[in-house]
Amino acid sequence: MSRILVIDDNESMRSAVSEVARRMGHEAVGAATGAEGLSRLNDQVFDLAIIDYRMDDMDGLEVLDVLKVRSPDTEALILTGYGSIEIAVDAMKKGAADFIEKTNLREALPIKIEKVLDYRDARRYRERLDEENQYLRDEISGRYNFGEIVGTSEQMAQILATVKKVAGADSSVLISGESGTGKELVARALHYQSQRRAGPFVKVNCGALPRELVESELFGHEKGSFTGALRQKKGKFELAEQGTFFLDEIGDVPLETQVKLLRVLQEKKFERVGGEQTLNADVRIVAATNRDLKGMVEEGSFREDLFYRLEVIPLKLSPLRERKGDIPALVEHFMRKKCGEMNIPLKRLTNEAMDGLSNYMWPGNVRELENVIERTIVLSDDTEIGFHGLPLAFDASGGQVVDALPDAKIPLNKTLDDLERKLIERAMQEANQVKTHAAEVLGIKTSALYYKLEKYGLGQS
Repeated sequence: MSRILVIDDNESMRSAVSEVARRMGHEAVGAATGAEGLSRLNDQVFDLAIIDYRMDDMDGLEVLDVLKVRSPDTEALILTGYGSIEIAVDAMKKGAADFIEKTNLREALPIKIEKVLDYRDARRYRERLDEENQYLRDEISGRYNFGEIVGTSEQMAQILATVKKVAGADSSVLISGESGTGKELVARALHYQSQRRAGPFVKVNCGALPRELVESELFGHEKGSFTGALRQKKGKFELAEQGTFFLDEIGDVPLETQVKLLRVLQEKKFERVGGEQTLNADVRIVAATNRDLKGMVEEGSFREDLFYRLEVIPLKLSPLRERKGDIPALVEHFMRKKCGEMNIPLKRLTNEAMDGLSNYMWPGNVRELENVIERTIVLSDDTEIGFHGLPLAFDASGGQVVDALPDAKIPLNKTLDDLERKLIERAMQEANQVKTHAAEVLGIKTSALYYKLEKYGLGQS
C-alpha cells in the first residue's frame, strides 16, 4: 500500500481521485489548495502526489517545484482538464513522472497510478544498485585500505601492525584519540582487512543523533511506535548485517541506550522500537571516542560493563603534535591527492614552508592539515609554494599559527551563511552534483541538504 496526496481545489474531483486510489488499496489524503497540500509534507511521507494543474492559489507546476525540493522522493502526476503537449513537456521537465487529462479519468487514472508507482520502485532499485556498485568499486580500489593511513612514525607502525593482527577476529575494538586523528580510517581498515569485507561498513555518529531518536537509528522502529513513525524502518544494526558497524563518538550514547547496546554485544540480539520480534545482530562492532571513557565510568555517565565489552581490543591514536615526523609524508600524500582531484600539475612546498607546518601544534590534527593543504593548493598560483604562500599567519615567537579571520564588521550570521554556502558548493562539486553523495561529504542528512540548497538558491536549473 502506498500513501497518495491528492491536491485539487474542486471537491468533487478531489473525492473522485481519492476514491480511485482507495479502491486500488492505497491510502489517500486530500488537500483543497496547493498551500494545504505542501503543508501536509511537514508531517507525512507520500509516495505519490496527484496535482491539479489549474488552482486558484498556485498552479500545479508551482506546487511541483516546491514538492521536488521538500520531498524529492515523492513522485508527481499532473492532472488537468486543459491538456496540451506544452503542459506535458513543462511538467516532465520539472520532475513530474506522468500527466493525465480529466476527460479520461475513469479508465486511465488507475493505469497511470500503477505505472508511476512501478516507476518509483524501479528508480529506487536502480539507486540501490548504483550504491552497491559504488561500494564494490571502492572496495576493489582499496580506497579505505591502508592507502589512506599515512605515516612512518613508531606510533603509526604500531597501529598498523595491530590492525593487521586483529582484523581477522570478530572481537570488539575501541579506537580512542582526539578529533581528526583518523579514527574512521582505522575502523575502515579493520573492516576491509577482515573476513567481513564483502559485507557493508555502516557508520553512525552517535553525537549527531537527537537523544529521542538514538534507539530508532540504531535498532529501527515499527510503524506507529511513536509520533512520526509513519512506516517501519530498519536500524543501523540491520543494515550492517554480516559487516562492520562503526559507532563513532560512542561516549555520547545516553545511559538508557547503553543498556540495549550491552545486550547486543553480549547476546547478539535486539528488537526494533515498538516491536516484539527478536532479531539477530551478525555484526562486528568497532567504536571510537575522543572522550575519556574511563573517567566517564568513574563519574557514572558511562556503564562500566559496556566499556569493557567495547574495549576488548583498545587502539589509541596519537595526536599529530606527538608524531611530527609523519607531517612531510602526510603533506606529500595530500598534495598528490588534492592536485589529482583538481586535475592540476603537482605542487610542492619549500623547506621553509614545510618547517612552518612542522612547527605548528595542529589542534585539528590530520583533518586540519588536509584542509590547510587543500586551501594552499587552491589559493596559490605557483607550482612551488613558499612559507608566505601558506593561507596561515605565523607569529614570530613560537611558530604558532592562527587562521586569518574575516572582517570583524561583517555580521556573524552572514559570515556563517557565506561559509556554509561555500562548503555546500564544494561538496556538490566533489560529488559531481549527486545530492546524496554531497550530503555524505558534509555529514548531514539528504533532507537537510535539500533545504540548504533551496535556502541558498543552489542546484537549481
